Amino acid sequence: MLILIDQSLAIGNPIYARDANWGKVTLDTSMSLTRAEIAAMRLSYSEVPLVDLPDDPFEAFATWLHEAHTNPIIVEANAMVLSTVDHEGSITSRTVLLKDVSEHGFTFFTSYTSRKGRAIHSQPHVSLLFPWYAMERQISINGIAEQVTREESEKYFAQRPWASKIGAWASRQSDFLESREVLEDRWKSAAAKWPEGTSVPTPPEWGGYRVFPLSIEFWQGRYSRLHDRIRYERANALAEWEINRYYP
Repeated sequence: MLILIDQSLAIGNPIYARDANWGKVTLDTSMSLTRAEIAAMRLSYSEVPLVDLPDDPFEAFATWLHEAHTNPIIVEANAMVLSTVDHEGSITSRTVLLKDVSEHGFTFFTSYTSRKGRAIHSQPHVSLLFPWYAMERQISINGIAEQVTREESEKYFAQRPWASKIGAWASRQSDFLESREVLEDRWKSAAAKWPEGTSVPTPPEWGGYRVFPLSIEFWQGRYSRLHDRIRYERANALAEWEINRYYP
């Protein structure tokens, strides 16, 4: 029997659906959480304190990233939430992958004509968040995003797997998509144009951004919600880093 889910899916209320004859049926929602159960969800964090961070925030970041990468529970330790603000003040967030880090900043790659690219063009102030929940840790970064050089973008694009290169040509990132079939057809067309084993050029609108950090905060979950927050801060590129502790 074909079941179509009703659009009214309020938390804690019964979930309705309609069969092929548009008769109303009630789905089994025994696996659903009530609002009270959601409010009661909490974990107690560990006793591990956040101490002895080095003076250099990039050194501290490298240590935490390595520990996350070698933790078998963490999936894609280099995954980070990028938040942007567009010209209308609308905030959007999405997950991207960190692909380089140096004293100059944190680099990721995308389409410059995507929603994130358009937002960065109008407002380069962005935030990054590495949410390593299983380790009771996170790193949040505020900074300025700038495009990397074309040479750097092409060098990284050349290292990508063939299928990912074809995907970059197939996707008009953030544009309206009529159907999944259209995307699949565009991928097949690009794959036919550049068969596996051939050189795939970098799309003209594709490239990297480097986020130059003005603040980098290290968060460690602690008991009784007395979390540790240590933030490296500087006013500009020429300023020295200050290390401050904040209330949780």
